[in-house]
Amino acid sequence: MTRRPGRHAQRGNMAIEFAIVFPLFFVVFYEIVTYSLIFVAQQSLTLAAEEGARAALRFQANAQSVDDALARRGAAACETAKGLTNWLAGFAQCSAAPAPCAYDATLRCIEITLDYGYAQRPLVPTLPLFDLALPDALVARAMVQLDPDNVL
Repeated sequence: MTRRPGRHAQRGNMAIEFAIVFPLFFVVFYEIVTYSLIFVAQQSLTLAAEEGARAALRFQANAQSVDDALARRGAAACETAKGLTNWLAGFAQCSAAPAPCAYDATLRCIEITLDYGYAQRPLVPTLPLFDLALPDALVARAMVQLDPDNVL
């Protein structure tokens, strides 16, 4: 009695093929999820920096000096920006500082910088050797020019 090749002769092939192909699919899926979350976080930081700059522009300082007015506008900018990045669990660091305007040094500008240390707090747990391709930090900057007559 000779055995015919058929279903019984290929009993474990699917399990072996799955074991070979699954790691590749898992790595591709992991990379898609990781880089998508990094992209969303970067876009969120950029939007928050822009909205912080707008808040600094709209803020009515009621201050006695220009330096005090710039400091208050910067604080308002960071407060707005931090409110928009609260989904990052408050780990985004904000700084707002007077900066020279690139096109005219006599004008007053404020630069808002948001920094999220991705290496210290990744959004998705990292796999060994995959952290080499991930950013150390996500940074977003926005600058706004203040009306020289309305700084105070």
